[in-house]
Amino acid sequence: MCPPPDYFATLLLGLVNNVLPSLVSKSKSTVGDAANNSLRKVIIRLQHHLSRDQQMFLRDRKHSINVRILEFILSLFLRQVTIELLALPASPPQIVSSLVQIVVHVPSNSQFSPAMVARNINAADLNFLQCLSHNSNHSKIPIYTPNTSSYTSILQFSIQNLRFISSATPKPQLIITPLHESHVQATVICCRRHGLQIRVRSGGHDYEGLSYVSDVPFVVIELAEYQAIDVDVEDASAWVQAGATIGQLYYRIGEKTSAYGFPAGACPTVGVGGHFSGGGFGALFRKYGLAADNIIDARLVNADGEVLDKESMGGGAGSYGVVLSWKVRLVPVPPIVTIFSVVKTLEQGANALVHRWQYIADKLPRDLLNALLIRRANASKESKGTVQATFLSVFQGEAEQLLHIMEQRFPELGVKREDCMEMTYLQSQVYLAEFPIDSPELLLQRNQSRKFFKAKSDYVKGAYFGNRVERIVGKGFHEIEVPEVIFSPYGGRMGEIPDTEIPYNHRKGVIYKIQYLAWWGEKGRKASKKNIDWTRRVYKYMTPYVSKSPRSAYFNYRDLDLGQNNKNGTASYSQARDWGIKYFGNNFDRLVRVKSNVDPDNFFRNEQSIPPVRACRKSKEDLR
Repeated sequence: MCPPPDYFATLLLGLVNNVLPSLVSKSKSTVGDAANNSLRKVIIRLQHHLSRDQQMFLRDRKHSINVRILEFILSLFLRQVTIELLALPASPPQIVSSLVQIVVHVPSNSQFSPAMVARNINAADLNFLQCLSHNSNHSKIPIYTPNTSSYTSILQFSIQNLRFISSATPKPQLIITPLHESHVQATVICCRRHGLQIRVRSGGHDYEGLSYVSDVPFVVIELAEYQAIDVDVEDASAWVQAGATIGQLYYRIGEKTSAYGFPAGACPTVGVGGHFSGGGFGALFRKYGLAADNIIDARLVNADGEVLDKESMGGGAGSYGVVLSWKVRLVPVPPIVTIFSVVKTLEQGANALVHRWQYIADKLPRDLLNALLIRRANASKESKGTVQATFLSVFQGEAEQLLHIMEQRFPELGVKREDCMEMTYLQSQVYLAEFPIDSPELLLQRNQSRKFFKAKSDYVKGAYFGNRVERIVGKGFHEIEVPEVIFSPYGGRMGEIPDTEIPYNHRKGVIYKIQYLAWWGEKGRKASKKNIDWTRRVYKYMTPYVSKSPRSAYFNYRDLDLGQNNKNGTASYSQARDWGIKYFGNNFDRLVRVKSNVDPDNFFRNEQSIPPVRACRKSKEDLR
């Protein structure tokens, strides 16, 4: 016979107000004062969650409220209690056992069996949470479940692409926000033991959302709170935890010195964990190479839960574990940096200038980055507007030096002294982030405006697309909200570093890189399809003018159109090679060998992860 509704109401209220405090009292002699204080704080927090209004509702309406609703509320609440208790340092087993006994007290002859009432705290959940508690030897691991009030805000905070914020997007079973490396170790050990995949999120800028989305049961390690930065000016280096952003890194370096900087990207909210792993380029890359070229050391948790440094990784890359922190080499910067931004529309001769830019941009001095951005201008309801080309230059030196270079190498652009802005290196990073240059503290912000977007990428090594800019963007350019094509010139130091130095292989012979971007704010499949289709049309149109065999792409501009593994992340060598050589060229085979040694069971995997091949297992020395 089914127990009456007031049974569940009484059980729920009694659990919070009577039973849990009693458990604390009974456990005093065995768990110590510190643990008891922690338990009392848990109970106060849980009593707060079950607000006075909810208690009054249950007391006043317990005879008419639906039994199934009460049973559901109870099961969710018990799950949260269990998580809170297990998250305590050295969580006392007798408390957990007593909690389970509370659930067992539901009459066994009713249709609401213990398993049914406690289905949200099943054995697998209990075992997983206990595993986390037992494998972390530091303070409690911050854990968020779908029943935690802040779960959604934490999940969505770092999602930069609105394409992956919807009710249909798969959600993690848990979010872990580690505060210590042991928290990451425990998560890896327990996820592997209990058959859960891991997604690791540093800044949330993964173009295809793979750092926080999976089609199989998974846990997100959210690194936003793991963001310490230690700058050593004397050693010209810095240790940077993987949850820090590049904006935070620039700011912390600037706090200590104006003599050094770091060659990373322009977007300040990008996390260093993913940015450095995939390459990482910005205003200094023609002079000093990529961010990844300036990594001295790293700390990483492998699939066995061990913390390794760069030497003990045996040549492994950061994508084969959870990167905890990077040691980076700081690079000298001048006291003055000069920036100009010259904009020309089609009517002002943009076609001829873009044509000329293709022949000179990669041959300019390495102190100078002269990027090209093609956008739409002067659009309105009455007019489709026109196409404009923006020539954005960042020069490591004074304005007079820059003007001399431009007059000698690119006089057609007609740069004048009033176009140039002199500033410090730190201010230049603030400017490129589109903040007021006298507000460097804005680099510390982790939030930014978000839109839907889709991107694709190319590298150009020989052929040029001529002097008809409007042909590149195609007729759909005027039909979507914010289309953009960005050209980044190579040359300089990038042409000197061997292709085999790190996994990033796009070096000698590359003239420039292209990124095709569509941004939009309108919701719905129709808007998404229109904008994504535009990126694919432009990409198709550019086929004759870009790299071939393979048609290369930039890993940090992840693009699942290039190919992907199976939904569960597994793939054969040939399946993964279809997209792998586009990102890594001939380095793909070496990455497979490394993967086969450092993660032979393929624990760390996603839709574009390197697969292991048993036959590729080598010694550590072979992988260097």
